[in-house]
Amino acid sequence: MIYTRYIIILLSLALIGCGTGGGILEEEFRPPEPESSESPEYRLGSGDIVSVSVWKNPDLNVRVPVRPDGYISVPLVGDVLAGKRTPSEIARDTETKLLQYIRTPKVSIIVEELNSDEFKNRVRVVGGVAEPKSISHREGMTVLDLVLEAGGVNEFASPEAAKLYRTIDGDTKIYPVYLESILKDGVLDTNYSLFPGDVISIPERRF
Repeated sequence: MIYTRYIIILLSLALIGCGTGGGILEEEFRPPEPESSESPEYRLGSGDIVSVSVWKNPDLNVRVPVRPDGYISVPLVGDVLAGKRTPSEIARDTETKLLQYIRTPKVSIIVEELNSDEFKNRVRVVGGVAEPKSISHREGMTVLDLVLEAGGVNEFASPEAAKLYRTIDGDTKIYPVYLESILKDGVLDTNYSLFPGDVISIPERRF
């Protein structure tokens, strides 16, 4: 009985090793691939500048900054909360406020300048790279793109122990990144496409 159990454990470990070795990662353990429609809509912050347009009411159109208190000033309705909200959320709120003046208001909000410290459309790489970086996310960007932007791994890096940190529905998920397999062997299983807000962490060896 003990011998049989020992054999089962050895076989299980062997199967795990086959599933994750050499930079290969089974589909169920990978993060979801981002699609263009899934990219988070930008949330405004103090200092951003937006253009407010009201259909068929050009006299209500205005270009305004988001104030330090998080509000913008819109003709007829006054203050509308904009801080930490998306353009579509601001537009719907403005339409609701305009209903007492216009029968069927149609409002569009266009972000013209991104100046706030709350701009979250960035990806970061930290740890064992030539130059840790925080850069603006580009559609189609991958783990390899970000690492190359940072000058590649440094001599102290443990690239096969790298991790991707991603926040999904408020929870931080951690995924393995077999960076050495990507760089040296061209095994791209963990060369994930990146979401805004992603962080790649590459640990350094301890001597």
